[in-house]
Amino acid sequence: MTSRLPHRIARVRPASPQSPDEHFFVGNDAGDFTSTEGRAWTVIDSPFPVSRANDPSPSRSGWETGAVVTEDSFDFLAPSVPVNVFGMAHNTGKPGRDLPPQAFHKAASSVIGPGEAIQLSSTVGYVDPEAELTVVVGRPSRGLTLKTARAAILGYTIGNDVSARDLQKTDELWISAKSQDTFTPVGPWIVTDLDDSNLEIGIIHNGGELKTASSADLGWKVDEIMVYLTSFMTLQPGDLVLTGFPAECARIQPGDTVVCRVEGIGELRNPVTGASWEVGTP
Repeated sequence: MTSRLPHRIARVRPASPQSPDEHFFVGNDAGDFTSTEGRAWTVIDSPFPVSRANDPSPSRSGWETGAVVTEDSFDFLAPSVPVNVFGMAHNTGKPGRDLPPQAFHKAASSVIGPGEAIQLSSTVGYVDPEAELTVVVGRPSRGLTLKTARAAILGYTIGNDVSARDLQKTDELWISAKSQDTFTPVGPWIVTDLDDSNLEIGIIHNGGELKTASSADLGWKVDEIMVYLTSFMTLQPGDLVLTGFPAECARIQPGDTVVCRVEGIGELRNPVTGASWEVGTP
């Protein structure tokens, strides 16, 4: 894309959708996210023009490109429809750099948006949230270098790498621990102009703020992670890369509320409930 990108990009669903999967992309260039200007968004074309999964719905009255819509007229969704979702193992602090970089795959079907419920089955055991600075890939990318890594990044959002700790002990690939339905909340938007070198990261659990940390504490940095991942595969537009969690977490259970915070991006809030697929779950 040759034009200047909006400061923030979001994927949203109108409050009165014409179909269950209707969605549009909107942009906002206001520096103050909570101001009147910051809550008025402009409908834009897809920021992932080569990704059919991220094609917006056909325009309609009030939702044409260039139309202005306010936050009371839509709901925020996960900011992209990814092909791949990655997390970084043992990248919780500088000691992680003593080990080679290692990624794990999270199912794209585990992605949910702001306000959607993290659903825990009755047998899942101990579960932690992890607030993480999350890269949103902007173009097909393979063989990146430290000089070219930034060109592949559309921007950053907040990801919650929900993790079932008991299952991590018994599943060495972490599939059951990391890829359960609803285990990757993401959002609320993408920030395209952000220095990721020293951002405060933390969690508010049931209204109590846990100990925070910084993206500077990560062993492997964003550029290095992108180089590593694209050394063996092609990242696709809309893919999500959760970079690691250096801060404090606490066990979550049905009835809880989790707010993940990343400086410069904002807050990602999700309730925690029992699994809707279990008979008798409220």
